[in-house]
Amino acid sequence: MRFLFIGDIVGKPGRAGLAAAMPELREKHSPDLVIANGENSAGGLGITEKTAGELFELGVGVITTGNHVYRHRDAYGFLDRDHRVVRPANYPAGNPGRGATVVELGAMRVGVLNLSGAVQLRVARSPVPEADAQLARLDGDVDAVIVDFHAETTSEKVAMGWHLDGRVAACLGTHTHVPTADARVLPGGTAYISDVGMTGSRAGVIGVRREQALESFRTQMPIKFDTADEDVWINAVVVDVRDDGSASSIDQVLIPAP
Repeated sequence: MRFLFIGDIVGKPGRAGLAAAMPELREKHSPDLVIANGENSAGGLGITEKTAGELFELGVGVITTGNHVYRHRDAYGFLDRDHRVVRPANYPAGNPGRGATVVELGAMRVGVLNLSGAVQLRVARSPVPEADAQLARLDGDVDAVIVDFHAETTSEKVAMGWHLDGRVAACLGTHTHVPTADARVLPGGTAYISDVGMTGSRAGVIGVRREQALESFRTQMPIKFDTADEDVWINAVVVDVRDDGSASSIDQVLIPAP
């Protein structure tokens, strides 16, 4: 099984860039499953049923999220209804949405698990024991597990990669919007990268207009951010998974949107 994981999609430019690039991505990589982090897909912050629908129409099979998932209150019911969207499993149990989902790809059942880091982010439970609990729940129901670890610090991400090595097909970092150069298959067979990056404008500051970000840093005052829309790039990874649920390869995709 081969899957394509798209890094944090930022606003309309990110969605449009992915739409333009998807035919080429499918032709070149032939993924069996496309997963995308969509927590910034609606105006650069949050997700809505509309923006999720656009991603599903492009062929995205599962959408993962992160700390901005609850930005838009009108999405709460949608998060409860649609099993194709997941939010961090270590958020409060009563919150809208679910932390994991299962996708059937022919004879292979693939679990997609979303976790949030605890360092500089708000969570209800530490991601390490939560990962253990979620894997225990999925045991017997899936043949492979893919984890989106939405975390701030590289140390926490690297630690999670080692904790999950040999237990999941992939542990993929998201959130910082900057792709890292450490993609590899760990000794136990888990594909790992500290951050996949973002699908959005490189002309801004992690997806927002650079002049607004600079004004915020210069004045230390609240500034309304708008999504940058120039020089849009697709940041992603392609992972091949064996029948036993371990990864055989991970390759970065860093391309400008057509």
